[in-house]
Amino acid sequence: MDGKREFLRHTLATLAYRAARALDGAPDVFAEFNGAGRTPAAILAHMGDLFDWALSIGRGVEKWRSSDPLPWTEEKKRFFTALTALDALLASGEPLQAPLERLFQGPVADALTHTGQIAMLRRLAGFPKKDEDFYRAEIAVGTVGAEQPLPVIQY
Repeated sequence: MDGKREFLRHTLATLAYRAARALDGAPDVFAEFNGAGRTPAAILAHMGDLFDWALSIGRGVEKWRSSDPLPWTEEKKRFFTALTALDALLASGEPLQAPLERLFQGPVADALTHTGQIAMLRRLAGFPKKDEDFYRAEIAVGTVGAEQPLPVIQY
C-alpha cells in the first residue's frame, strides 16, 4: 500500500482514538452544553458531515451537507461509521479521486481540531476526562470505530 495512504489511515486511527477518549463517559446532557458556541452535539454532527464529505470527494462525487444533530448516542455512532467508511475506501486500494494531502488538510485536520474542542468543552461543562499519554497509546491502522484500546497511562 502507498505510504501516504497508510499514514492517512494511521491519522484516522489516531483521530478515532482521541475522539473516543473525548466522548467516553460524557453523559447525554453534555451533548447540549451551550457554554462556548456550538454544542458538542452540533460539533459531532459537523464531524460526521466532514467524513461523509471526505468519502464523497475520494469517490469523485463531492457532496456537502450540514446535518442537524441526532440524539447523542446516534450521533456518536454516525461519526464512527463515517470515519470507518473513509478508512475502508483508503484500505481498499481503489483509486482515489482526490489528493491525499487535500483530504488531510480539509476534513481530517478540521476533525482533529473539533475533537480538541469537545475535550475542552467537557471541562467547561463540568465533565472533565482524565489526561493521557497519547504517545504511548495503542493506536493501530484500521482501528477507527468507537471501541478503542484502554489508555496505557492516564494522569
